[in-house]
Amino acid sequence: MPADDLTIAGRFDGLEHRFPVRVYFEDTDLSGVVYHANYLRYMERGRSDMLRCAGIDQRAAHEGGEGVYVVRDLAIRYAAPARLDDMLVVISRLVRIRAASVHIHQRVMRGDEMLTQAEVEAAFVAPSGRAKRQPARWVDAFVPLLWKES
Repeated sequence: MPADDLTIAGRFDGLEHRFPVRVYFEDTDLSGVVYHANYLRYMERGRSDMLRCAGIDQRAAHEGGEGVYVVRDLAIRYAAPARLDDMLVVISRLVRIRAASVHIHQRVMRGDEMLTQAEVEAAFVAPSGRAKRQPARWVDAFVPLLWKES
């Protein structure tokens, strides 16, 4: 099957993007729980898929020399462990848009139980590695997805 025919794994549910993850043996440590760094991998996949679902083509921007997102800041909190074969969902929501960055709140859930949460700032950088304004078309795609506190 050509890559263009593959479906996107995640989806938006209102303003929240949901990305399913199953825990495999390779994700666990000696004690049988998910190794702490793997939550970062799950969240990275969730963020990448969220951008894809929002119409952001990171690969084309990179290949075109426009720039890429890099994680500039990350604060993570672990609440409970995931275990082999658990079905998890990474929930991502955009909480702030700036000229050269986006702030994303993420949670890793097992059903209704929150296992991990993080605040991530992704900065847009030029191929030189210097921060630059993110493309206006991307900001336009983000505005309707911005989480508004009630």
